Amino acid sequence: MTETVTGSKSQQAYEAVKARIVEGAYTPGYRLVLAKIAEDLGFSVVPVREAIRRLEAEGLVTFERNVGATVSGIDPTEYLYTMQTLSIIEGAATALSAPLIGAADIARARAVNEEMRDCLEHFDPVRFTQLNQDFHSVLFERCPNPHILDLVHRGWNRLASLRSSTFRFVPGRARDSVEEHENLLRLIETGADADTIEKAARQHRAATLDAYLSQAKQ
Repeated sequence: MTETVTGSKSQQAYEAVKARIVEGAYTPGYRLVLAKIAEDLGFSVVPVREAIRRLEAEGLVTFERNVGATVSGIDPTEYLYTMQTLSIIEGAATALSAPLIGAADIARARAVNEEMRDCLEHFDPVRFTQLNQDFHSVLFERCPNPHILDLVHRGWNRLASLRSSTFRFVPGRARDSVEEHENLLRLIETGADADTIEKAARQHRAATLDAYLSQAKQ
């Protein structure tokens, strides 16, 4: 019974700390004081320590001697490779999905995109990023090739582990992204050929990467 309770608390601690890292409440370099986190969550230190070990294994946390656990920085090279790969596989998945996307799917995607447009007024990069994933999910989830679809999911999961709400760093990119979404929907609605849709989807992802890299150089 004790193990079950501890395991449950460890999972809760893991989810709570990971959420704070992903949302940016705990920024890169932030020192994770186990006793303080345990106090905030109302737990003992034991489940928090277990949670931190899991996050370290995932690369979200780094343990330094004489310093302790800190939030890992975003590896720009890993981000670059992830985005480059995702632009290729998601472009392919979107093109393969297009003939299978119906009017209801288009309406759902457009509704999400309108939420993203509304989000621009009082910009919340975390919410915008979640909506962005919801939008693209509509466009690629009908991909009939399960292997490509699996690679797309892995790419998105890797982005989440990198805490890459890119729009936090380049908020100006968000407005262009919404307009590009509408262009993608029009291409699918009008039955554009697969090459055109794939190219548009790839360029859309590449533009976000380029905006981030340009900002990182400043």
